[in-house]
Amino acid sequence: MTSQNSKGYLLFSDFDQTLSFHDSGIVLSELLGITTFRDRVAGLSNIHLVQQGGELAYLLLHDPDFRRVRKEHLIEVGKRVRLKANIPLLLDLLKKLDGNDFAFHVVSAAPEEVIQSALEGVVDPAHIHGTRFRYDAKGEIESIVRLPAGYGKVAVVDQLRAEMPIGRHRLIYVGDGSSDVHVMLHVNRLDGLTIAVSENPYITSIAARTVLSDDALSVLVPILEDVLLWNRSKIHSFFESHGFALREWDKIRTDTITFCPAIAQGATVQ
Repeated sequence: MTSQNSKGYLLFSDFDQTLSFHDSGIVLSELLGITTFRDRVAGLSNIHLVQQGGELAYLLLHDPDFRRVRKEHLIEVGKRVRLKANIPLLLDLLKKLDGNDFAFHVVSAAPEEVIQSALEGVVDPAHIHGTRFRYDAKGEIESIVRLPAGYGKVAVVDQLRAEMPIGRHRLIYVGDGSSDVHVMLHVNRLDGLTIAVSENPYITSIAARTVLSDDALSVLVPILEDVLLWNRSKIHSFFESHGFALREWDKIRTDTITFCPAIAQGATVQ
């Protein structure tokens, strides 16, 4: 990616465990007193009934224990979600960064009401693209209008890319889990930048960069390095000018290796 002045970029971020520390479904389950959320999600994943990341939406629509959820429950979940540090500052620094405009959008399978509540006053609701439900007259969830999980995230990225006059390579996607695989592969194919913020093996092998931190500002490091082509000294000075010292910045490449007994030539497998 090349650095040019007065250029626009689209920066997409997942929500659960990317901007936050916890999965929205877990927080909702705690609110409802349901202790088997992980088991139910695992069951759906094992039978591949729904798109990866869309398990909560499916439960809200079909599971009797989750059918009692109303919009006010989702708003309350957003208030209880613990966010990573310095999200407002991250968005502020992205404005006119080195003469470039970074339009920040959240693309997540989490319910839209949860994300909007959690990021109220921080991210423009128009820039939040979560799972959207249709409610009936009694306030019950009637159907799913949009589910940005798996290929659904690709659709959101392409729609916004079509609306903004930018080059195909001026895309950045930040995510943490398996539901981000399709969109990361898509952004890679368009020569954009993909950033993983977890050690999930499904995405660390796909993402161009992996950054592990409890601070949302951390995603600026690969953006400054790989997009704006800043050197380490300039990056250190940039953070120091905003009151932060890069105390630890370790670049580690990890090879995950597993051995199994080799089958002798000519032997048959039992």
